[in-house]
Amino acid sequence: MRTVRVGLRCDAGPQRGVGHLVRSLALGEEFLARGARVEMFGSVESVGWAAAQLAARDVPLHPGPQTPAELVETARRHRLGVMVLDSYELDPAGAGALRAAGVVTLAVVDGDTRGQDADLYLDQNFGTRIDAPASRLLAGAEYALLRDSVVAARPPAPRQATEAARPRVFAFFGGTDAVGAAPVLARLLFETGLPMELTVVVGRPEIGAELAEVPRGHDQVLRPIPPTDALPALIQAADLVVSAAGTSTWELCCLGAPSALVCVVENQRESYHRVVRHGLAAGVGVLPELTADSVAGQAARAHAGRVLAELLTSPSGRAELSARAWSVVDGRGRGRVAEAVLARLGAVPA
Repeated sequence: MRTVRVGLRCDAGPQRGVGHLVRSLALGEEFLARGARVEMFGSVESVGWAAAQLAARDVPLHPGPQTPAELVETARRHRLGVMVLDSYELDPAGAGALRAAGVVTLAVVDGDTRGQDADLYLDQNFGTRIDAPASRLLAGAEYALLRDSVVAARPPAPRQATEAARPRVFAFFGGTDAVGAAPVLARLLFETGLPMELTVVVGRPEIGAELAEVPRGHDQVLRPIPPTDALPALIQAADLVVSAAGTSTWELCCLGAPSALVCVVENQRESYHRVVRHGLAAGVGVLPELTADSVAGQAARAHAGRVLAELLTSPSGRAELSARAWSVVDGRGRGRVAEAVLARLGAVPA
């Protein structure tokens, strides 16, 4: 049987973040496990951690084609049978051009197909509603794309209520923290006045400098760390996780982590509100509102402080979040996606 050749088209960088790359690479791991050849096409700018992820899996990185014609030419040159498109920036006509060239095309989207004409659309967001033909749609958290390291760390059951005199809090906001959320959330956490050990992933040097200026009170410890492969272990060790409401939400759910989320960019807003409304995570707020120099900003920060204080002092509340989150994401989403893609590939003449 011929080897399936899969292309992943996405980008990562200090401003883009690494969410697109992380979920594309998770699907790539699934195809690799099934004996496929996987190649990445795009730019990975100034994000050494992301480049190392590709190298560790022996996934070659090539320049990213931009136009529909370039996508088709790249697919032909690399003899790709499948192309995964995960980008908000590419010309939407690229998916249709690839389909017309006989390349099975999966468009990874977040609530909006952007007019792409793909063989399959994947929207892994919880409770999503998307305008696409049902026969071509993979929608919901049951299709969440999670890396090997996350799936392997999934506990057999959600967390139990556990008292913690000085709770261990772990905070991370994507591979680069492009919007500078870490200092804002560290300040809100410390302003609760409660004891804690706060470990924060520092995506960029300037974030570390801002964190160093955040005042800390008695029995409040701050531990900045660089981007790391050990996220699942750090999440598992924490009593509370504070994170952005992006692709990492599904990793936190799979691991049953009691989580407080902040919406850091506009395209997270709808998913953020659905997740919070269904009790899969606590909602801290929307970052621009939390940083606003206004009465509304003061109210947003006060609300965030109350949410964080309640979580820090309520083992039962954390356990309830863990149970609901753990039940929603089972870690097998990428296998379901791969099966759907391979079924489409089987229907395309060789």
